Parts: sequence; structure tokens; C-alpha cells
Amino acid sequence: MMSSIHSAVIETNLPIGTPIRGKVRDCYQLQLDDEPYMLIVSTDRVSAFDWVLPTPIPDKGKILTAVSKFWFDWLSEQNQSISHHLVTTDVGEMGLPATVDLELLRDRSMLVKTADVIPFECVVRGWLAGSGLVEYQKWGTVCGISLPSNLRSGDRLPSSVFTPATKAVEGHDENISFETMAKSLGESLASELREQSILVYEKASTIAERQGIVLADTKFEWGYDKNGQLMLIDEVLTPDSSRFWPSGSVGKGNVPESFDKQFVRDWLVSCDWDRTSPPPPLPPEIVDGTRQKYLDVCHRLTGSLPC
Repeated sequence: MMSSIHSAVIETNLPIGTPIRGKVRDCYQLQLDDEPYMLIVSTDRVSAFDWVLPTPIPDKGKILTAVSKFWFDWLSEQNQSISHHLVTTDVGEMGLPATVDLELLRDRSMLVKTADVIPFECVVRGWLAGSGLVEYQKWGTVCGISLPSNLRSGDRLPSSVFTPATKAVEGHDENISFETMAKSLGESLASELREQSILVYEKASTIAERQGIVLADTKFEWGYDKNGQLMLIDEVLTPDSSRFWPSGSVGKGNVPESFDKQFVRDWLVSCDWDRTSPPPPLPPEIVDGTRQKYLDVCHRLTGSLPC
């Protein structure tokens, strides 16, 4: 199942104000019934190594929205103590002005509560991969946390570890210690973020495992609502923010092939790009391969496809 790159949504310019553009999302501030909200539109842009790549992945924004909705709905159904910012993904229920093209937004948009964002990425790792693997191979640690000496690439960690990172507006996020985060936020809030992040990760890992997926690691973002309540924000447990592996591929002493953006990163590493100049266009087979991987994990998790 292929989709034309010409049908991709690279950016939006809605008649509801100036968008706040992230690497892959366009956000609009709204006032509905005198209450502040934000419209988050997931485009088909793709980023890697802190660059927005020149070639989009068709339908990527729809896939990320569908996966995020699946997890937000799951959190709501669990009736857990964990609050989140999603109001609706149904554009017909968003109360948007008649001048807005709802078809452009359909299946790729979330109306969310506004949040006072906590400026840290809350990363949880359950398996040895990525920057954690690189550090472990050098020092036997992951973000300063000592681990057993006999772990192999792609091995499960003895227990889930919380490894926060700075949330950079530009440039690289940087891994930091829990102690550094606690000095900035206070011990109580830092501990709550660690506890809640690990809780969501481990419960979600169980759900993913039932569908033949290993959730190797993920990153969460948190913020406060208008009443000062902590809530999960942004996207959650998507192929852009997580590392997903086929469960049959783990435990073999190597990092399995992922269902996520790692496919794009691996291609970029294999070419001559120096990571300091603008990145090269993605070849058609990488575009389609990435799209298929995203669709695969979406279908396994949600049981349906958004496109």
C-alpha cells in the first residue's frame, strides 16, 4: 500500500492565527467558550538528528495521531490517576470556524487542553539500545546508572530506568541525571515524574507485548493544566517518540530492526551526510519503507489503519 508523496501535508496555514511550528507539528492557540485550547496538527514532516528532512512521509501525521489517540483513550479507560491533555481528535467536535478546511485536518489533529509545560523529556528505557547502548559499551552505565556487566546489545534491562533529558528548543536534547533534574524542579516533582513515567511505560509495554511488540524505550512530556494538575501532554508512545521492536527479534545479542524512525536514521548514517549541512532527500524506497513500518505498528496496536 503506497501513497503519493505529493499528497503529503508538509505544513499548514490555517486562518486561526500564526502557527507555532515544531519539527513535525503545527500548533494553533484557540479560545473556545472563553477557555484556552490548542489545536495540534501532525504534518507529514519527518526529523532526524535535529534536522527536518526535505522529504515528507505521506500519512505519517495521521498515523501518529491514531497511535496517540489509542494510548490516550487507553489511559482514560483505565481510570488511572494519570491525567492527559487530549479533548478530541474529531474535527467536527472542535468548534473550529467555518473558514477552516476540516478535510485537511481530518485524522491528523488533536484538540488539547493548554498546559504549562515542564521543560524536561521524561525518558524511560527497558531495553539496551540507542544512546544508552553507546554509553553502556563505554562505561557500563546508562545516563550514569550502573548496570550489570554482562548485558548485550538489545538486551532487556534488569528493571526500567528513568533517564531524563533537557528539552531543547533548538539543537540537541541532552541526557542528564535524575539529580540534575531534581535540583531544577525539586525532589518531590522529579520523583513524581519518574514514578508516573515508569508506570505508564510498564503498563503500555504489557499492552504492546500482547500485540507482538516490544516497547524498548520511550519519552514522555508532562505539564500542568489550568488547575495545577499534572497531565501527560504532546504525542504519546508513537513511532516518533518510542522504539518499537518485533517481539520475536529480541534476545539475540543485537538491536532488532525497529518499527519506527530508526529506519530513516540508519539510512542517513549509511550515506555521506555530515549532519552539519542540510540533509539529503530521502529516496522513494526509504520513504515507502518508513511509511510501511509506521502503518505496521499502528495496525498491530490499534487494529485499524487511518489511511
